[in-house]
Amino acid sequence: MMAGKADVKKVVLAYSGGLDTSVIIPWLKENYGCEVIAFCANLGQTNDELTGLEEKAIASGASKVYLEDLRLEFLTEYVFPTVQAGAVYERKYLLGTSMARPLIAKRQVEIAEMEGADAVAHGATGKGNDQVRFELTYQALNPKLRVIAPWREWEIRGREDAIAYAAAHNVPVAATLKSIYSRDENFWHLSHEGGPLENPWNEPEAEMFQLTVSPESAPDEPEYLTVDFDGGVPVRINNVAMGPIALMNKLNEAAARHGIGRVDLVENRLVGMKSRGVYETPGGTILLAAHQGLEEICLDRETLHFKQIVGLHYADLVYNGRWFTPLREALDAFVRSTEQTLTGAVRLKLYKGNIIMAGRKSPYSLYREDYATFGEEDVYNQEDAVGFIKLFGLPLKVRALLNMERGGHTGEETTDYSKFKRD
Repeated sequence: MMAGKADVKKVVLAYSGGLDTSVIIPWLKENYGCEVIAFCANLGQTNDELTGLEEKAIASGASKVYLEDLRLEFLTEYVFPTVQAGAVYERKYLLGTSMARPLIAKRQVEIAEMEGADAVAHGATGKGNDQVRFELTYQALNPKLRVIAPWREWEIRGREDAIAYAAAHNVPVAATLKSIYSRDENFWHLSHEGGPLENPWNEPEAEMFQLTVSPESAPDEPEYLTVDFDGGVPVRINNVAMGPIALMNKLNEAAARHGIGRVDLVENRLVGMKSRGVYETPGGTILLAAHQGLEEICLDRETLHFKQIVGLHYADLVYNGRWFTPLREALDAFVRSTEQTLTGAVRLKLYKGNIIMAGRKSPYSLYREDYATFGEEDVYNQEDAVGFIKLFGLPLKVRALLNMERGGHTGEETTDYSKFKRD
């Protein structure tokens, strides 16, 4: 045992029941000589992942297992605020894994404090983003806890090594060498990485997708769906009041039927390399579209445009694991203020992978048909536009006049297309 490892008496492990975290339990006991407590968060992953999880952890050597249902907290305290902020990473990724990690790590720290543990451990690799998300949360909430990241210490270098280690230590795992994809699932999404996806020229295999049907196989008839919001929070689907969990189930089912929510992205990881991920975010894609539809009629131009800037920063913040920061709290305060008038309904048409806006209404709508028409009315006099345009274009006018005085061009340079070869 290496020096310093003897100081760890008890560790709380973020445990999923998969291959990596299953072999981490005996590895921690073997290399640190410590008691291992496994903690798994139910964030809406399929029952197959959770069934028998406690028995598996105990059989792998854990002294105790915490399996906690955090679905409601995940949706209300992490997912909904991120949707309200309009946070989308690199124009596509709806941050399903990124939002989940700070919640898991937060509860892990709480359990470590309750159990009197010296350390916390996670199964994130040294190449990915999750190690940062876990460990920034540990630092923010209890920096006195020691952090153990086996992938940065052990000699296991791949799936084959992990399977061999599990077999040698009688660890019950279902993984085989044929399992080529690395996946993460919760209520919000299912991610796919690895295998054929590592070549960005390869189209994802049809068999890889697990939540959504292909758009080609979706129904030939569109489905209309109405989402009602109260202060930016979704509360009804098709005029039926629902809690967050039931509501997300309903949205996921509807979107999955119509092949909605598939994203293929080569993203920039925080650690500096590019990585390809394919995501299925069915219900989340609908929810984001509906929320944005309501913003269109309820927010004034300056607020909406600034909120779009905030959304970019919020997405980076979440992706980079900086959830428990003063900046996130400050951005949330701004976002909450913009949500006060986001009460209303949005009607969407779902059809073969597409979400088509079919209608939106709100008692706080800033849209007035009588103001927007071309007819005569009292609010807007079209003759006023003359002075407005002159003042709005004054810098352009001054620039053009100065250029003319210097004998320069009055307009921008144009491309000479005559030099290009014609077929």
